[in-house]
Amino acid sequence: MIYSVTNTQIISLYTLILLCCCCYCFSSKDNITTGETVNDGPNYLESLGKKFRMGFFAHEKTSEVRRYVGIWYTMDPKTVVWVANRDKPVRDSNGIFTVEEGCAKLLDGNQAEYFSTDTEGDSLRALKLLDNGNAVLIDVVSGSILWQSFRTPTDTFLPGMLMGGNLKLTSWKNPEDPGSGSFEFQPDPATNRYVILEESSTYRWKSGNMSMKSYDENQIFPQAFLLLSNTIIETRKILKNLNNGSKTYYYQNYSVIEPYSRLVMNHTGYIQYFSWPQGKSQWVLDWQEPKDNCSVFKVCGSFGICSETKDSLCSCLPGFEATSTDDHRTGAGCKRTSNICVPGTNDTFLTKTMISMDDTTLPFYKSDNESACMMKCLEKCQCLAYSYISQNTGGIVDESRNVAEKGCWFWNSEPDNLRENGAHNISFRVSSSLKAITPSSGEPEPEEKSSSIRRVLAIVIVVSVVVLLSLCGIIYIFYKRLMNRRESNQHNTEFQSNDTQRRIKELLDLDHSNEDEREGIDVPYFELESIIAATDGFSEKNMLGQGGFGPVYKGKLPGGQEIAVKRLSSLSGQGLQEFKNEVMLIAKLQHRNLVRLLGYCIRGEEQILLYEYMPNRSLDTFIFDRTLCTSLDWKMRFDIIMGIARGLNYLHYDSRLRVIHRDLKTSNILLDEDMNPKISDFGLAKIVKGKDLEAITNRVIGTFGYMSPEYALDGLFSVKSDVFSFGVVMLEIVSGRKNTGFYQSQRTLSLLGHAWNLWIENKPLELMDEILTESCNSSEVLKCINIGLLCVQGEPDDRPTMTKVVLMLGGDIVTLPTPKEPAFIARNDNAVSSSSGSSKTDTRSKNMVTITKLDGR
Repeated sequence: MIYSVTNTQIISLYTLILLCCCCYCFSSKDNITTGETVNDGPNYLESLGKKFRMGFFAHEKTSEVRRYVGIWYTMDPKTVVWVANRDKPVRDSNGIFTVEEGCAKLLDGNQAEYFSTDTEGDSLRALKLLDNGNAVLIDVVSGSILWQSFRTPTDTFLPGMLMGGNLKLTSWKNPEDPGSGSFEFQPDPATNRYVILEESSTYRWKSGNMSMKSYDENQIFPQAFLLLSNTIIETRKILKNLNNGSKTYYYQNYSVIEPYSRLVMNHTGYIQYFSWPQGKSQWVLDWQEPKDNCSVFKVCGSFGICSETKDSLCSCLPGFEATSTDDHRTGAGCKRTSNICVPGTNDTFLTKTMISMDDTTLPFYKSDNESACMMKCLEKCQCLAYSYISQNTGGIVDESRNVAEKGCWFWNSEPDNLRENGAHNISFRVSSSLKAITPSSGEPEPEEKSSSIRRVLAIVIVVSVVVLLSLCGIIYIFYKRLMNRRESNQHNTEFQSNDTQRRIKELLDLDHSNEDEREGIDVPYFELESIIAATDGFSEKNMLGQGGFGPVYKGKLPGGQEIAVKRLSSLSGQGLQEFKNEVMLIAKLQHRNLVRLLGYCIRGEEQILLYEYMPNRSLDTFIFDRTLCTSLDWKMRFDIIMGIARGLNYLHYDSRLRVIHRDLKTSNILLDEDMNPKISDFGLAKIVKGKDLEAITNRVIGTFGYMSPEYALDGLFSVKSDVFSFGVVMLEIVSGRKNTGFYQSQRTLSLLGHAWNLWIENKPLELMDEILTESCNSSEVLKCINIGLLCVQGEPDDRPTMTKVVLMLGGDIVTLPTPKEPAFIARNDNAVSSSSGSSKTDTRSKNMVTITKLDGR
């Protein structure tokens, strides 16, 4: 085909070709022209500044082939910002992304089309990936842009996108499937707001009013994002002025924009703003909506008040009751208990201090006093509420006039989206039957209040006389009984005191040949009565949990200090020796990652330990709960791993006593208010003398899933036994799964076997908890999995010491040792590994120890 071109066009074409050649010589490829392709595999386009890449990817963890073409960050390949064929994945691995027939197309191995820019033409064209993440199709001859990915966003807005028109964000189905999900984020021209829609029809959230005088539908992100304020605009403080051709935009609440930022419609229904600050190595969540339960649109329905501080999220105004008898959280709203606008009666108003998230397009009436507003509302039955704004509160900005005025807003429809403890007073119209409530304060009228006081006073006097006479009779009866039993009670008290002294003496009767034990136990002794008072009689409402030692209660000492009270259970299988062991060890061990003992008590059969209170309880309540685990991002989990490692290293090498814990597990890791880990439960711990690092017992006690093979099978425990338990805990923290689970897909009986299979298949990162996708540091996750597998190796000599573990976790180690097969994993022939993959003979014959008891906890 013959083209007719001018000399100017020929020169432009040669210049573009020369520039392309220079780009190919000095940088990676950022474009393809007609006839060129990007194949499924390691090939991709990379922007000139190496900020973004474009190519094939797959996110699901199934064996089914589903391939997509997308754009992602170079520094974070897991964060995909645009997908070409999100709802039409390629089903083979032979796909190509090419430019032909004037279009950019995605084809599979059979040349079936999965995506097209639908830009027909015969001229030479190029698809180029820009440094702002925009893929553009350019007519090489004219230089005009024919298509761009910024015009067809998926779930992400990037800086430089236009926020107006019909553009919207649609969430992914889930973190692994980029298909169109249930939630949409888009402008709503009818209300002049940004909204989140669920299933394309139901409002989930609405932004604040966007009708600023200088606002334009082509507002540029991320400046437009700064307008998504959920509060009424009261001032017009200009902090940023951006010129865009002939248009000027003004923005409030401007903050420094980080080099990388994005606005994402999350698959769980939240619109989220992420930034990657300079000097950081991960995304930071700066803002999201809905920010709390009360921010969800109409969560409590009409006349329902939302409160985050009460047990029930929703409640009704006085004079209203729930529309539905079912759970009021459904948003059914409230209905009146009596009608308004009844002929022959006068309605009144109930004033509440709250904030209404309705828009400010409500009817506005100028007035210098609230009484005029009240009378104006009473003129029409359609008026259901009003809000008076005085000048001294700053007023509400009237966006159409751009001024703050005194007056009132009227609600001619049922108010909704109300929340407690807000910035504005709203007066609700109620029936005259509630006239005892004044418009301003909600207090009874003075006459009725005085009459009520007199009636209450008379009742109080009569009841007081009756109660006083009854108390006198009861006191006399108890006095007589007390005198009769004083002698026997005194005898019992003396016997009990002697028993207590004997038990304390037995507790303190330590090995006096040991210098450390001669120092005694520097821990306060508490009387049983004070502990009973602190725990409200060991009330069930104060119970925090049930451990191997017995139940644990929350208590409060007279000074207000909160404590955790551990009470020995007769069913625990532990006795005075374990009790003495824990008191002695914790009293002498001081480390920020060990729980602190505050005191103890012995009275009769009661054996009680008092610890510092850990408000966040134990680690297992977070990582194994699919709701609570979302509060533990990767940084917090890594800090917890480091804290446990440091505490265990202190026990093994740095403490006054060399201690082997023997029962390290997630339920024995407590979390303080700042989520710092503290190792607890030293009832089974053992002290090894001198420089010894191991010992033998004929009574194996521990928790299945955390015991090392040499301890479970031979009774041989050492510091390497604790290392094995630490490895299990580390893999559980990374994966969010229990070691004792059954993983059908990998034909393994435990987490260790599952992790090992992924390791040998070169897919270790699939072990990571899926909720860590946004926050994880992949190199740190891989390092933790590697170290965890090193710790659970079958042979104790193969496992690293805790000192090496701390160094490996905290250091910049390029390479780590390759782990051997863990202990206790199921083999393909249904045999169970005992300790490791070595050919070593039965280790039970080595130590010549007979196991007399195996107790699980």
